[in-house]
Amino acid sequence: MEAVEVEEITRVFEPRRRSGTRVVALEEVSLTVPTGEIHGLLGPNGAGKTTLVKILSTVLLPTSGKARVLGHDVVDETEAVRPLIGIVFGGERGLYWRLTGRQNLEYWGALYKLSSRGAKARAQQLLERVGMVDKADERVEEYSRGMKQRLHLARGLMGDGKVLFLDEPTTGMDPLAAREFRSLIGELRDEGRTILLATHDMVEAEMVCDRVTLIDRGKVIATESPRTLGQVLSRFQRIDVEGVPPAVLDEIRAMRGVMSVTAVDGAGTRIEVDEEGATQLVLERLVDAGATSVRTSLPSLEEVYVQLIGERGMEI
Repeated sequence: MEAVEVEEITRVFEPRRRSGTRVVALEEVSLTVPTGEIHGLLGPNGAGKTTLVKILSTVLLPTSGKARVLGHDVVDETEAVRPLIGIVFGGERGLYWRLTGRQNLEYWGALYKLSSRGAKARAQQLLERVGMVDKADERVEEYSRGMKQRLHLARGLMGDGKVLFLDEPTTGMDPLAAREFRSLIGELRDEGRTILLATHDMVEAEMVCDRVTLIDRGKVIATESPRTLGQVLSRFQRIDVEGVPPAVLDEIRAMRGVMSVTAVDGAGTRIEVDEEGATQLVLERLVDAGATSVRTSLPSLEEVYVQLIGERGMEI
């Protein structure tokens, strides 16, 4: 049995006013997540990731299409789906700030119909697992964003769900906490759980996911291993440079694989390349020209999307 099956799901948000705009959040999205897999849902803000997670977790109805979790239809068998899943939304939604971390977990345990004793024991176990025992009896309003995210994960595990939906789970975490969180995700997979991770962070997807579905503007672009998608995206580079004569910049502008050469506010020039190997050739020419400052970086995923998709259609 597949853990998650999505068949041509479409979700349309109709305008509340006549002057409003009809929004197609998902358009005939299909994907399959085998049991025991960490599957990434990768895309920029507004791509439709959260909408799909909400549909799979029975929070939102699809406009059309079918979706099943462990064989149960998310619309027709809602009551069968909910005990099987855990949900972790990013940010600060879903926590009661005036309650302590422990009280939050025990409250959710009651919603999962655990006994009082069972909820207390489960809460203690999860607080230990996410490293929050020393802060368990402080109010959530006193927590840092990273601590709230760890509490979110513990809350998502209170029902001991077999399929976990994580929506931007490392938002607000410092690098060390994010690394520990990713390690915990691996442990959960080793316990036999299936995880659907929605993220806009390519590095996060590469580190923890078995496969990744690339989504943009409500459509699936591709489903591949993180390594394969990484090879596609890694050819995009940008180079910020200062102290280069205009004639050299004109020469670089004409080089193969150079996408643009533009002036940067203040001083300097930004060179963007979109072909493997072009960065090295550009850097060699800049050094030969006596550039006073050279810095390379990767564009954000959204910037890469502009180049991959933009005006050229939905193709990689």
